Amino acid sequence: MADARKPLLIVEDDPALQKQMQWAFDGYDTVVADDRASAIAQLRRHEPAVVTMDLGLPPRPDEATEGLALLEEMHSLAPDTKIIVLTGQSDRAHALKAIALGAYDFCTKPFEPEVLGLTIERAFRLHELQAENARLQAALPARSTAGLITLDPGLQRVCRTIEKVAPTSATVLILGESGTGKELLARALHEQSPRASGRFVAINCAAIPENLLESELFGYEKGAFTGAVRQTPGKIELAHGGTLFLDEIGDLPMSLQAKLLRFLQERVIERVGGRQEIPVDVRIVCATHQSLTEHIAEGKFREDLYYRLAEIVVEVPPLRARHGDAALLAHAFVRRFADEHRRGTMTLMPDAIAAIEGHAWPGNVRELENVLKRAVIICDGPTISAADLGLAQTPSEALNLREVREEAERHAVLRALGRVNGNLTRAAEMLGVSRPTLYDLIHRFGLK
Repeated sequence: MADARKPLLIVEDDPALQKQMQWAFDGYDTVVADDRASAIAQLRRHEPAVVTMDLGLPPRPDEATEGLALLEEMHSLAPDTKIIVLTGQSDRAHALKAIALGAYDFCTKPFEPEVLGLTIERAFRLHELQAENARLQAALPARSTAGLITLDPGLQRVCRTIEKVAPTSATVLILGESGTGKELLARALHEQSPRASGRFVAINCAAIPENLLESELFGYEKGAFTGAVRQTPGKIELAHGGTLFLDEIGDLPMSLQAKLLRFLQERVIERVGGRQEIPVDVRIVCATHQSLTEHIAEGKFREDLYYRLAEIVVEVPPLRARHGDAALLAHAFVRRFADEHRRGTMTLMPDAIAAIEGHAWPGNVRELENVLKRAVIICDGPTISAADLGLAQTPSEALNLREVREEAERHAVLRALGRVNGNLTRAAEMLGVSRPTLYDLIHRFGLK
């Protein structure tokens, strides 16, 4: 039932239609406007959750130009307000353009009060859902180290370890699957250390060919090889006074492992093609998704280098082990990407949250982030459903007795209709129900 406390803005230049709509929707606190200026004034004054508006407004009531311009302005001023556009029977193109500009829905004129009333009620309900979602977001726990959002005790312990280790000079090895946020933790380590004013230099040891990696790390002198036209410092030298982050250290070639070990022992480097020893003051932080102990056993990684790098070892749990974090992060990503892409307030529907919680996330937080970014961009309205996520998963088995019963009834109706080739009379007989009951079941289950 409509709530009198809810303001409904009606933008309509026909006085007779204004009165008709006020009478039809008298359960709401209706306010009216008949042109663009008065509509904006009423929007600012009453801040309505829902607006109905005719696209044909003065000074050009026979065109949609003024209405579309008003829609765009209202959506910019109040992106969470649900705008329902009223159009003529032949104005489908204008209605679709209105949806693209941010309208919630459209109804054709002459409208049926019951149909428009249901659309308005649904719009109010969605606005309330989004407002509740915003309140829940505001009540989220404070971000942990590096801006990580988590309720998981394991990751919270990792964050506390980073905070304790940051002020020291210890070399840190961060272990974890791809996409778990290892570089975020490395940056947090740098930003909370006495070296925060220095540079944070990152290099991915797996992304650079072996024949180029040495010169990337240690730099080179002019003429050291073909193409070396000038003296160039390496990543280690560039990080002097700061932090060097060696990502995927498990892919470092054996030849460079010996050179890196010498640097860690003596804190001096030699550029490729050079003979001068250059002292460098830098903190080393490493990360890998591989097992370095297995690499050592297989002769792929130096044991002495491992113990130099692993003064402090931090293991980051995968997302699937962080119970509750997937949904928590999903809400945060939706809010962030909706802001970035100017989509207003967007909401994850219950089936989307269930799909997120049921997915294994082999790509961890990075995969979750990419999925939510795509969903925010491609979904048509302000709500994100499971279908918008595009996740392949096995649905969880329902335990609620009502859900189990409804699913069984739905399957029985589908099987009966299939067996009798859609003959409703025969299907009703097979199911042992009347035709009206079968009609109700077909309608309830959304079957055609």
